[in-house]
Amino acid sequence: MFDVLIIGGGVSGMQCALVLGSAKEKPFATDKKIGIVMHQRASHLQNALFNNVLGLPAGKTGAEILIEGQKQLAETYPHVTQITQEKVLKISGEAGNFQIVTNKKTYQSKLVVIALNYAKPLTIDGLDDFTAPHPRAAATKDRVYLKNNDHVVKEGMYACGTIAGWRSQFAIAAGSGAQVATDILTLWNDGNHTKVHDKI
Repeated sequence: MFDVLIIGGGVSGMQCALVLGSAKEKPFATDKKIGIVMHQRASHLQNALFNNVLGLPAGKTGAEILIEGQKQLAETYPHVTQITQEKVLKISGEAGNFQIVTNKKTYQSKLVVIALNYAKPLTIDGLDDFTAPHPRAAATKDRVYLKNNDHVVKEGMYACGTIAGWRSQFAIAAGSGAQVATDILTLWNDGNHTKVHDKI
């Protein structure tokens, strides 16, 4: 049983995992089991080039970020379980007991974060009732999002990045993932607003 399982290893998913992983020394997070399904094959990062992101050198490619981000997460926060070469097919259940079925096995998690991109078709069974046309993408692009209230799709299920209705911009996706992570940390911390800062 995971305490939280993130589905999607793009910008928003990895940023969410990094922030959650960084809270490991906090009393309310020390015993939490965090996982991320690193499903990246359809990531829009594969063909991206970044010249306008604070902290990234001009010319950084999305393909590099996918590799470097996975390595950063593994080396800095090895307690975060990375599930690779699996694709999520179905999500069912409720807060505290979600079942996440992949092409290889079934996982259980108390919370779920959907961090996939906004392209159609969204092929995960169990999300159809929440799917709608994307509010911040050109209609001709035919993008989708998961209807949510401040990233919450339903109790225990969050969306972040473009699938949460945000624009496809690196900094926006990363910020959305970080926001969801701090919302989950706040939940774990008995509702006390929580963020994680490292200091020199």
